[in-house]
Parts: sequence; C-alpha cells; structure tokens
Amino acid sequence: MNLSLEYKIREPKVILDKNPLLLLLHGYGSNEADLFSFASELPDNYYIISARAPYDLQYGAYAWYAINFDADQNKFSDNEQAKTSRDVIASFIDELTANYPIDANDVTLIGFSQGSILSYATALSYPEKIQRVVAMSGYFNEEIIKEGFENNDFKNLKIFASHGTVDQVIPIEWARKTPAILEKLNIPVTYKEYPVGHGVAPQNFFDFKNWLIS
Repeated sequence: MNLSLEYKIREPKVILDKNPLLLLLHGYGSNEADLFSFASELPDNYYIISARAPYDLQYGAYAWYAINFDADQNKFSDNEQAKTSRDVIASFIDELTANYPIDANDVTLIGFSQGSILSYATALSYPEKIQRVVAMSGYFNEEIIKEGFENNDFKNLKIFASHGTVDQVIPIEWARKTPAILEKLNIPVTYKEYPVGHGVAPQNFFDFKNWLIS
C-alpha cells in the first residue's frame, strides 16, 4: 500500500464493523517508532497508526517542518513546510479510511511537540475529518492554519492539551494561551499541566487515556 506517509500500525484487538483511529504524530527530530511505544497501553478497539513526518533530517530523524536559527539564535519555523505537512496529514487520514475499515467519524490525533502543533493546525483546518485532538507539549500557531478557519464548524471537535511547567523547548506561556483561543471558537478544551520538562509524564498519559474513553 503506497500512502502519503510512512507509518507503523497496530490493528485493533476488538474488531468492529469500523474501528476508531488514533493517529500519532511525533515531534521534531524523532520518528514513527517514538509514540508507537505507547500503542500497547492504548484502548484495544482503536487502529493505532503512527506516522513518520515527511522531511528527513538523516539518521532516522524526521520533521514536519524545518526550524531554522538566524545569526542571533532566534528560532523561526518554516510555515510553508508546516502548511504542506498539514495538508499531507489530512490526505493521509482520507487514505487510511479508504484502505482500512476505519470509522471516518471517529478520528483522534495525538501529537507531541511539533506533532502537537500540526495536530491543532490539521484539526482546525479540517474539522470534518477529526473529532478529537490530544496535544502534548505544543502550542497553537495560527499562521499555519487554513485561512478563514474561524468560520469552520467545530461542533464535533474537542481537545485535550497538556504541557510541562518546566518545558525548556516550548515555553509554558505559549501553551497557556491555547485554552482561551479554543474557547473563543467554542471548542471544548481540557487543559492540564505537569511538573516536567519537554516530555510526557506518566500522569499525562493516564489523564489523556481517561479523557479518550470518557
């Protein structure tokens, strides 16, 4: 099967006519094996698919978009690459639902860091394709969401966002702005913080898993 992105898959252990999908999106410089290590801990009725980001950084490391530094060590993101990745993820979801017995009305994105930033962008650009987002250690970047997204219908979308209070990669202040932005769009959001750095605390995992099945 030749789909837009490379991926790892865990088929559901409980087979339904159509099963829900958890699509895992890793962070910058990682790969599809990273979040897939969670797969055995996630509910048995899901297809769990972990996608590999399209931009190759060599040695098994991939990115959804480039992060560049200028002479003053300011970081800036390649927003055009991010928009391309956003649309590739949306197409990839269509390919998955066409090729596997996946319930297109029950798709969840689980993103970490850059994968989390892309999860927001994809879900808010294409809310008809995605019902839930778990966004860990990321932030809401309006510049990579489709123009006019404010007018989209978000009535079937809900979001779980979490962040480490001592995150040294993406400042907690950036994450704290997210709930108000989502609430203004009438998107239900559960926001949690954990006393960790740029990573997923065990309690974070436990909380989003409970949120998924609630």
